[in-house]
Amino acid sequence: MQRRALIALPALLLASPARAQTRIPVVASFTILGDMAATIGGNRIDLRTIAGAEADAHGLQPRPSDAAALRGARLVIRNGLGFDAWIDRMLRAANHRGTVVTATDGITPRMMDAHAHAHANDGGSGRRQQHSVGPRRVPDPHAWQDLRHGQAYVRGIAAALAAADPDGAAAYRANADAYLARLATLDAWVRAQVGAVPEPRRRVVTSHDAFGYFGDAYGIAFLSPQGVSTEAEPTAAQVARLIRQIRAENITAVFMENMANPATLRRVAAEAGVTVGGRLYADALSAADGPAPTYEAMFRHNIGLLVPAMRGAA
Repeated sequence: MQRRALIALPALLLASPARAQTRIPVVASFTILGDMAATIGGNRIDLRTIAGAEADAHGLQPRPSDAAALRGARLVIRNGLGFDAWIDRMLRAANHRGTVVTATDGITPRMMDAHAHAHANDGGSGRRQQHSVGPRRVPDPHAWQDLRHGQAYVRGIAAALAAADPDGAAAYRANADAYLARLATLDAWVRAQVGAVPEPRRRVVTSHDAFGYFGDAYGIAFLSPQGVSTEAEPTAAQVARLIRQIRAENITAVFMENMANPATLRRVAAEAGVTVGGRLYADALSAADGPAPTYEAMFRHNIGLLVPAMRGAA
């Protein structure tokens, strides 16, 4: 027995490097894309996510090691629509020669008021720009908040992985098919949960305007004193108008998001006489031991907070 084990050892040692070589280097711009890539890619990819758990991708300050990872990546996955425009500058600086896939390609974005805010879509200049209040409209980048769009993300990522690593195409396709089935089931569950709330009660106040797609898809009106960027500062008139609306419509669902400054929403809640609920996850996932470590868990966590609050039971 011992001799057979010793004879087998060199074969294992020789096989290990071959297995390691099958892992292709992949970089995702932020956690939701990273989770999708990990779910589809499994042990065939070596994944790095630049904006990690609880990190604000809107105002990211990349590290030198991120540039090194991009330089060697065979595939880079970004969201697009201005959400992670910083990655374009990084790709140029890193002289990246691999493939870049934009998860929102093929998705018709919803449009939203720009408000007065600094935003990430700087045209690649590296300077954040300030815009005045007016009728200007910009694409909402948070398309993943509709699970149907999330499924489109998955299809695009799976196709890009298969193109980058043809030997793994069958594995990527199988993983993506199983993932898509779970997301379809989750989408039906979200609709059923929200559908149990009387329509006049489906009104939620959040600290950052990141749930537009969610509201459109599942029939909830999301109100926010902030614009699309987590760096936006609402005007006094916007805050006062929101306070009046909360009082007039008896809105009970008031939440902070994990990426937003809580000061404004706390002021709104205090003056409107309501309590701020738990933390919703919108732009970033939690750490592995948190309540929303995956894309799927994020939806279950958010619905678990939103539905009781809309009913007035939280």
